[in-house]
Amino acid sequence: MTDARLTPRERELLLHLLELPTAGPLEGDGEPRLWDAQHAYADTARQLGFTVVHHAAADPAGLTDDQVPLAVRRAVAEDPGFLAVQPSLVLALGPALPQADTVMFNVHLDTVAGLEPVGFDGERFTGRGAIDAKGPAVALLAGVRAALGTSPGLADGTRVLIQAVSGEEGGAMGVFGTRPLIRDGWYGRLNLFCEPTGMRLLPRSTASMTACVRVDGDDAIDDRPAAGHNATVLLGHLAQRLAARLPERAGGGQVCVAGLHTGHLHNRVYGSGRLLLNCSYPDSAAGLALAGHLEREVAEGLREFTETYGGHRDLARTAADAAVITRVEWHKRGLPALVPVADPWAVDLLERGGLTRWPADEPAFTCDAVWAAGLPGACTTVLGPGDLGRNHAHAAGEFADLSDLEAFAGAVSGILVRFAARHRAATGGIRQ
Repeated sequence: MTDARLTPRERELLLHLLELPTAGPLEGDGEPRLWDAQHAYADTARQLGFTVVHHAAADPAGLTDDQVPLAVRRAVAEDPGFLAVQPSLVLALGPALPQADTVMFNVHLDTVAGLEPVGFDGERFTGRGAIDAKGPAVALLAGVRAALGTSPGLADGTRVLIQAVSGEEGGAMGVFGTRPLIRDGWYGRLNLFCEPTGMRLLPRSTASMTACVRVDGDDAIDDRPAAGHNATVLLGHLAQRLAARLPERAGGGQVCVAGLHTGHLHNRVYGSGRLLLNCSYPDSAAGLALAGHLEREVAEGLREFTETYGGHRDLARTAADAAVITRVEWHKRGLPALVPVADPWAVDLLERGGLTRWPADEPAFTCDAVWAAGLPGACTTVLGPGDLGRNHAHAAGEFADLSDLEAFAGAVSGILVRFAARHRAATGGIRQ
């Protein structure tokens, strides 16, 4: 097997990518340099024989359906430059071949907000995106390079696609990055989404939905608190009820009772406010059920509030009008979830290299792999170096160890070599 260690050029590429701010508009205030990052990535990939087959921003006409998060729909409608600074890239190696002879890798070059000091001390890379997912993106190229060195004719009978996308972070859920690329047919018989899994094969990905419980009532001054609607107390009551009761209905997912906002001042009663909840689910049926439970719990919580505070000196008006001034608004809903598909061929191909599976009793996480759910004739899994928590993804001190990146590069190389051997065996060669 050819050496899968990162070359000086690949290390320089990673440091360059880490220096480029690529947090999208939903995450940061500055303009992301995703075009620059993707051009740099493509330049290195060309040295391996890749060509650019797609490099463009998504079409806004395809972002009006209910699967598109409300924040994205609003941004597309209000800001003509929103999509223009968030392109996605597709690289191809090898001739145009059927899906059965294609392997697709998906990486995202956008990051969460918050710049981190960039560095490399010989063993560890630091910087925003080091593990999620610029480090894995560069390690992927190292893995392809190693595979080509081990099997020089690999690209003759195998097509390798790399999607280097935007819109994975910031709550965009891949709707203007990965989703349109999958819908345009840029996928293969085997599809690997490069996210930190501790080098364990994760053939599932939860989807998530975001609910906003809105109260739209009347304000009041602090001297007359009974005159208005107290959204703070009402939403606080609902938040406690939902936090206590909804997780038991999650059906294998998670419930996050998140931000609650009514106001900042001490000398008024706020009549309007918002309570956000983010809920993950392992499959579509569980998602529909959880959404129904959430709406029913809100309705029950409102009835409980009315019964409890109907005679309260300061909260009687809020109690009387609670059901009228409160509603559930879905900011994100109806996304697919990736569920495991029985595919002995793919399991054999992946696990023959020594890779192990993500434990069945360990919760999965949400990533762009959801858009590969249900693809005909395809196997999809999530695989990557490091751990989202241990490596401080989305947090201060994000890092990626060189040894982990090189282990991932070695795994990529092995997968590609075995995939190419499968093709040679099918056409009369010897299976390795």
